[in-house]
Amino acid sequence: MVKLHKIAGQVMGFFEAFDGSRAALDTERILIVRGRSSKNIPNDELESQLEELKDILQGNEINVVSDEAGKLINRMDEQIRSTVSVQGETDSNGIMRMTKSLEAMNVFVKFKLMNLAHAAVFVVAWKDKADVGPVFVEVVVSDDEKE
Repeated sequence: MVKLHKIAGQVMGFFEAFDGSRAALDTERILIVRGRSSKNIPNDELESQLEELKDILQGNEINVVSDEAGKLINRMDEQIRSTVSVQGETDSNGIMRMTKSLEAMNVFVKFKLMNLAHAAVFVVAWKDKADVGPVFVEVVVSDDEKE
């Protein structure tokens, strides 16, 4: 569990999003943390910021429309469902639907799904399309469950 907190801490620290951040879910196998960045990151720099974060974490990016992504998303979903009740079935297309839903609300969204040495990480950052206001950040850190 310590490694999940360490990884989430690196993500939130990178975005300077500790102030007001909170864990939405904190279990032995999965950690979800949400926060608001104090950095003034323009929309056109969100992608490069996520790329820089991937390099810092030494992650391997996973294409969200791939079999590997489907396996990771299913694992994360199972880890969540083992703790809380969730309606409906696992849906590996949920990331794309979430993105479209946020964009329909006039929100600019960027995300990265990546594998690390002993965990999978999904980071999503969003901000008003008018490029005003804060960047909101959510990170999901999933233990790879290998002992």
